[in-house]
Amino acid sequence: MAKTKWRTVNGIVLLNKPLGLSSNQALQRVRRLFRAEKAGHTGALDPLATGMLPLCFGEATKFSQFLLDSNKRYQTRISLGVRTTTGDKEGDILTQEAIPSISDDDLEILLDRFRGDIEQIPPMYSALKHEGKPLYEYARQGVVIERKRRSVHISNLTLIERTEDTLTLDISCSKGTYIRTIGEDIGEALGCGAHLDALHRVSSASYQPENMMTLESLESLLESDGEEALDEMLLPMDSAVDYLPAVVFSESQTRDILFGRAVALSEELPGTELIRLFSEVDNRFLGLGSIKGLLIKPHRLINTSELT
Repeated sequence: MAKTKWRTVNGIVLLNKPLGLSSNQALQRVRRLFRAEKAGHTGALDPLATGMLPLCFGEATKFSQFLLDSNKRYQTRISLGVRTTTGDKEGDILTQEAIPSISDDDLEILLDRFRGDIEQIPPMYSALKHEGKPLYEYARQGVVIERKRRSVHISNLTLIERTEDTLTLDISCSKGTYIRTIGEDIGEALGCGAHLDALHRVSSASYQPENMMTLESLESLLESDGEEALDEMLLPMDSAVDYLPAVVFSESQTRDILFGRAVALSEELPGTELIRLFSEVDNRFLGLGSIKGLLIKPHRLINTSELT
């Protein structure tokens, strides 16, 4: 097999991750399609999960942490009455119990416990690390590590569908939320146990689901129209931080900021510490600046040597 000739690619792809692939497996497949020198994903999805996985290429990887820290939205189906070792359908069955009869009104009251600010204990089957090793590696060895409770925020939890033994929920949440733990905790609140049967990430940060691409569509596009067509699918790097205010610099100000010098603001911008920086020359994104009073200092700049 011929060795891949990597190339410089800068931008973001919203992958609709398929069932069965790990986030890293999905990333590497898309990276090879683009022949991208540098790539990273933002917020892992389990192999059993599908949906939005933002992939950052090149200079866009400098802003991946902002996507890791962003809010997410999921749709999940919880299977009631069965506890598993992993909290999802891939685990071995631990217990099977009768599902209690509960009215729609009482179920809504129960679900309300999981809205707003809640506390969770991260599951053992998670990528959270202990002494440099993911918890799931300990779990596979039968070792249980004590985990600290963490606070997360559930901004929306809506019951979409209900059957005799399943609940389908739409959940919007803060970073660090374990949907699997919500499923298990709902099962415990009902007294019968539960596990996750399906999980789909609908959106991440401000990205919308209609902008997602499947692996198959990317492969087809490359085959029919080549790499240029793939590159046209890339979202701009600053889309990862589009909620931050923006300032456009003159040519001289651009030169100053790229050489690490502070640039004066004409007026103070209250309520923000970071700001997007653009050059007026061609409206090119320069990176992020930090605000100190009436000064903007470089915070995280992209490689724009051709503008210096």
